[in-house]
Amino acid sequence: MKCTDRFYPAISDFRNSFYRDRDRIIHSSSFRRLEYKTQVFINYEGDYFRTRLTHSLEVSQIARTISRELGLNEALAESIALAHDLGHTPFGHVGGDELDTVLKKDFTKFGFEHNYQSFRVVTKLEKRYKEFDGLNLTFATLEGILKHSYPYKKPFLSDWFDEVFELDRHPSLEAMVVDKADEIAYISHDIDDGIKYGLIDFDTLNKSSLVSEIMEEVEKEGLKVEEKLFRYRFTSLLIAKLVTVLIESSKKYIPKTSQILCKTIPATEPLPIRYEKETERKIKELKKILFQKLYRHEKILRKMYSGKICIRRLFSALIDEPRLMPRSYRDRCESEKIHRVVADFIAGMSDRYAMKLYHEIYGISL
Repeated sequence: MKCTDRFYPAISDFRNSFYRDRDRIIHSSSFRRLEYKTQVFINYEGDYFRTRLTHSLEVSQIARTISRELGLNEALAESIALAHDLGHTPFGHVGGDELDTVLKKDFTKFGFEHNYQSFRVVTKLEKRYKEFDGLNLTFATLEGILKHSYPYKKPFLSDWFDEVFELDRHPSLEAMVVDKADEIAYISHDIDDGIKYGLIDFDTLNKSSLVSEIMEEVEKEGLKVEEKLFRYRFTSLLIAKLVTVLIESSKKYIPKTSQILCKTIPATEPLPIRYEKETERKIKELKKILFQKLYRHEKILRKMYSGKICIRRLFSALIDEPRLMPRSYRDRCESEKIHRVVADFIAGMSDRYAMKLYHEIYGISL
């Protein structure tokens, strides 16, 4: 199958294949719901903080920049970036982890995985055509969504996936770019949001050699740490630094040919889109600090715990009484396993809808 092929015929117009993918993703219901899905800070804490929607847009912008400088296909990278988080549950990763737990506890050994759920969203759960389910995206975009993180082979993926998407091979270079852009985006904006919310400060972050380097650059501009503009310039320069060094490093490893669209390599080989070892070390050092001092902060854990309880009890209620779900989901229970239908329903919720439904069912607020 060619990277621009689709599972169903598509009417041609003035757009190329990947721009058509991008437009279908942006106009989907799942994409709009990302506005009210948690990134790290629950949305109702303030209007400033990133959500899954703003995160996806930031990833897309960074991925386009890197792809353009490496001579890759910007439109493909943009499409993968915009769709890569469509399968995330409410309440961030803790919501997905809890849904995985409740599924495995009583129903199936193959629980919940958000990359696969994103694939399900664009191939099955979105309804935009009479003749078939899904958005009918190109093979290359679907592969980038499915293979967003390594390892690509999962126990719940049938032989069909291996035959069609070659799970023993890395995805396209554009998909690799999105993976790195995702990392750059969440590191930078989590720091920005964390400092804004007062959960972490530059004194703590300065223990990272990468942060220390960027802070020195900001100070050279005549700014002091206590100034509001310092945080803005820090975030901007951090993104610029990581993007620049990634481009410079990756140029050494990507194929020296103009015909590299959707080129894949065996998964046993190193990724061509990569940093040099010293930069990788610095990023790991920074991520360790963020995990210990920001993501495990008690204020974050309290909010995430309430989200975890919400997911757990919603799942229990909907399994016990499927008629609490909309008719489209109730009808699916007649031909599909109820636990998977309930998981699809919960995964598609925004944070505020999940909390609203929890309040309606149990009569208490989180």
